[in-house]
Amino acid sequence: MTNPPARSLPASLRATPMLNRWLGVSGEGHIVLTPGKVEIGQGILTVLVQLCADELDVNPHRVRLQPAGTEHSPNEGVTSGSLSVQDCGMSVRHVAAQTRQVFLAEAARQLGVSVDELSVEDGIICGPGNLSTSYWELAPQIDLARPVDPEVAPKAVESRRLTGRSLPRVDVAGKAFGTRPYIHDIVLPDMLHGRVLRAPRPGAKLAALGEFDCTGTRLVRDGSFVGVICESEAAADAALRRLEAAASWAGGYDMPDAHDLAGWLKRQPAETSLVAERNASDPEPLVSLRRSYFKPYLAHASIAPSCAIAQWSDETLHVISHTQGIFNLRSDLAIVFGTAEEKISVQHAESAGCYGHNGADDVALDAALLARAVPGNPVRVRWSRADELAASPLGAAMTIDVGAQVSAAGDIQYWHHEIWSNGYVARPGRGDTPALLAAFDLAQPFPLYIAQDPPLAGGGGAQRNAVPLYDFPSWRIVKHRLLTMPLRTSSIRALGAFGNIFAIESFLDELATELDQDPLALRLRYLADERARAVLQRVATMADWGKAAIPDGHGRGLAFARYKNSSAYCAVVAEVDVNEEPRARRLWIAVDVGETINPDGVINQIEGGAIQATSWSLKEQVAYDEEGVTSRSWESYPILRFSEVPAVSVEIIDRPELPAVGAGEAAQGPVAAALANAIYNALGVRVRKLPLTRDHIIEAME
Repeated sequence: MTNPPARSLPASLRATPMLNRWLGVSGEGHIVLTPGKVEIGQGILTVLVQLCADELDVNPHRVRLQPAGTEHSPNEGVTSGSLSVQDCGMSVRHVAAQTRQVFLAEAARQLGVSVDELSVEDGIICGPGNLSTSYWELAPQIDLARPVDPEVAPKAVESRRLTGRSLPRVDVAGKAFGTRPYIHDIVLPDMLHGRVLRAPRPGAKLAALGEFDCTGTRLVRDGSFVGVICESEAAADAALRRLEAAASWAGGYDMPDAHDLAGWLKRQPAETSLVAERNASDPEPLVSLRRSYFKPYLAHASIAPSCAIAQWSDETLHVISHTQGIFNLRSDLAIVFGTAEEKISVQHAESAGCYGHNGADDVALDAALLARAVPGNPVRVRWSRADELAASPLGAAMTIDVGAQVSAAGDIQYWHHEIWSNGYVARPGRGDTPALLAAFDLAQPFPLYIAQDPPLAGGGGAQRNAVPLYDFPSWRIVKHRLLTMPLRTSSIRALGAFGNIFAIESFLDELATELDQDPLALRLRYLADERARAVLQRVATMADWGKAAIPDGHGRGLAFARYKNSSAYCAVVAEVDVNEEPRARRLWIAVDVGETINPDGVINQIEGGAIQATSWSLKEQVAYDEEGVTSRSWESYPILRFSEVPAVSVEIIDRPELPAVGAGEAAQGPVAAALANAIYNALGVRVRKLPLTRDHIIEAME
């Protein structure tokens, strides 16, 4: 195995190359890991322990994880994009490998032997005869404040003992038995409780505040930002109800046309860009086919509403947050308060989890603004369910037109893909102005941050997965990013890949019908990528594609994608029951994530993503009227119930010789398309509008 060149180091490690920012060795017999990525339910902490223990030759229980914090962790940006394994995980692997070498070199010097004569077993370094020492004995003598050496290679594949094994999750026991508290359960000395009143309509301003009973309540107002601080949760909730009755609002943004949202998207001012283009000569006259697909606004619908704790002391601010980007949040807080970033610390604490930009960062600013009024006291702010569903950023609505030109011989010669959507990135820390909700409501407000899209080389946003992986001779992909944003949009799991893959894989099935070809055969015909072919063939075998008996009122559909065209491969077969409301009965999924660090973790991620995608595809859409979002409860924004969860079978094609990539966002798009294709197989009706509800099926029939 050759040593990797410097450019092969993971991005996180290139940004923070000092070993001691990642790892420490304690004389008490354990390893301390301080990663910058955070646990949001994806199981990354377990993978980090596994990678670290494998390289250092210690038992996993010796590895202690310190929650991410701006004061001690490397700046790894945001935990997003299915990048935790390939960026953070591989950084830990390199850091642990070099730490092992540093300790072995010192042990060899002290024992008077060569490094090649030493071995390590659970941190004990053994040499010839009875010579021995340990990491723990050497720790006080070794300074890890040194940069990573890119010439030090991690272990060869065949030497890894823990990689590829399903170690138990390190976080589950604490969550199950209450010893690992979520942020909502953290109690600090002298802690007070805050609530913030939100405008009923996006963009509305507080016109007046009538008589308000302030007994036992501290009222805080800065422009249209208004909140209360009390000594108990119950008192804060009661004070918020009184405050709501005393407030009157004016103005606000014009809402999108709820009866023609797809058309509204096409009518808005937009920034148009060419995403990709490939040209080839047309060998013969072509027949054109064009279809339009639609994805609504989606809420994150986190089971636990967002929460934060903030405390001011001597002009310094300490925040505890379940943000996915501790440094990004710190940056925006510094802008809002006009202070140096060094005077703000952000500590991560776990919450119920959210793959995307929900209200976690917004509520942190709420807490900081309230806590400024009571210096020295920590203030905890919890959002309500209505806040979470209506005030958090949403996943953007999308209209997607897909077209193809097909030769008389049945060959797809040209592919067209055109997107109308808001951007997908409005997280904190992205610009000179903050992207936090309360910042737009202050007496001296910051301008509304209009969601952007990273370039395709950086993963893309609305255009993510819009370029087909299939080998079509010609294509043209165009994106229209809206420049208006009455409903705030930002990152949601898989970003635009969910809508784009739904459109591409649905349209391929429509082409298969037009050409009288099997959907699997058509896909394989245009796929030269052997890994792509392998997941499709594996899932076809799993589901007995084309051979299994399908009950009356049921249908099966197939779909495939490689996430971001550079990450995990995922193929899905879905079986639906359409006898009443459409219901997913079974999902078969084959996935290739390169090297599989923890198989059980990969399966958990794929299962979780598939179940969430099933909920999005069959149930979820944000409802609103001219006054704002109306889906503010589980009754008006239903999600998949436990009784409705389909049976999910996942098989992994392990490739230990290839780089590991993330699994968390691979299944979303393929599941949506497979469900739509299954409904067509059952009913002969093509539903191009999500969610795939009974009403939309009837609409498609008409």
